[in-house]
Amino acid sequence: MTASPTTSNAGTPAPGKRGRIGLVVFSSIAFGFVLGLVLTLVVFAGGEESEITGSALLALGAGFVLLALASSRFTDQPQRWALAPGIAAALVGLAILLLAPGNHALGLAGWVWPLLLLLLVGWSFWGARRSLHNWSRRALLYPALFVLLLVAVGGAYETVAEASSSNPAPAGRTYLVNGHRLYLNCVGDGTPTVVLFNGLGERTPSWAWVQRSLSSETRVCAFDRAGEGWSGAAPGRQDGHELSSDAHGLLQAARISGPYVVAGHSTGGTYALVYAAQYPQEVAGVALIDSATPYQFDLPDYPTFYKLWRRASALLPSLSRAGFGRLVLDTGFATLPPDARDQLRAFASEPRELRTNNDEFAELPTVFDQAKALSLGQKPLGILTADVGQQAGWVAAQAKLAKLSTNSVHRTAHGSTHSALQEDQRFASITSRTIADVVRAVRSGQ
Repeated sequence: MTASPTTSNAGTPAPGKRGRIGLVVFSSIAFGFVLGLVLTLVVFAGGEESEITGSALLALGAGFVLLALASSRFTDQPQRWALAPGIAAALVGLAILLLAPGNHALGLAGWVWPLLLLLLVGWSFWGARRSLHNWSRRALLYPALFVLLLVAVGGAYETVAEASSSNPAPAGRTYLVNGHRLYLNCVGDGTPTVVLFNGLGERTPSWAWVQRSLSSETRVCAFDRAGEGWSGAAPGRQDGHELSSDAHGLLQAARISGPYVVAGHSTGGTYALVYAAQYPQEVAGVALIDSATPYQFDLPDYPTFYKLWRRASALLPSLSRAGFGRLVLDTGFATLPPDARDQLRAFASEPRELRTNNDEFAELPTVFDQAKALSLGQKPLGILTADVGQQAGWVAAQAKLAKLSTNSVHRTAHGSTHSALQEDQRFASITSRTIADVVRAVRSGQ
């Protein structure tokens, strides 16, 4: 009797068809991974957290569904168990995309989704062990499930860590401004008051060394923008004018009258320029500490950097929900005072803070354009530039900033990096002196 083409003499499937399951498993995992990259880095590039998370779940579900369908169609080892988790993941991802839940809702979901993902991993492990008899189970599927297991464990850890940790403000208070609460911390006495503008990813503790040093010279105020640090969230993204309105309202609510010397580090310098353009009668002087410029996109490398980081930074809030932020982002700031260091580390890995960073980064082109309207005339302007690790064209751009006023001084902090001008006490003292010189110039009228 002749054996059929699809079975061996022993009644088992022919090797050709049996071997296809390995290719199907590989193709399903690769398809889900590539689809996830396309959705998060191309279709929803630089998108909101809901778009990134929803896309990732949609891609995960698509990979499971493909495994179930392709294995049933092309192999003798159908993996029907993969259909249920695939449909479930895809539906949840689609719901997140459509409903666009905010930070609070996604935070509450942290008490549920790690357990559901653990159940998905357990179901998949059980199903594969029963029906997948091929090298691909241990070589491909189990490692992929292990990654999902790590995500579930990390998500549970992140949720518990956020709920059990506290990071209270050591001083200062919040004020109701434009419908949300903003945090302000002022130290020292005297006029003009120095108002410090945080750069991207910076919070009020970033100015710890500078505030301590300058407080002997005059009053120094640092604040957190909406959605950052100890401030409440704004209804949506804010451009430079809206942020300036917030800062102005905050100073009025705290009864801190002008004149002001506005000072900013990095992109905070650009925010300070927009404020000076929007409220020229209140600003008597400006200090720019290794500041971004209104013509940032004219730098040779910046457009490419912006395009790439716009995509990469959008992934961080979703990754931080799975605990990756605490592994990578809650380090650094080691040269700041211990209390400021710990506060900044706590903020650095929080999904809420990373969402705000992403929103602010998306608005930078608008902020840069708004800052181009400024001309300081004869108002004192201090420029301080770091000379280590700078991108091409940075020094020339800093020199161009000095031309915003006919009464300016441009200095270089030799040996300093961009961040060291705030975080390293030695270089932060140079930052303090630069701001103090603008304060003295305002007082003397020279």
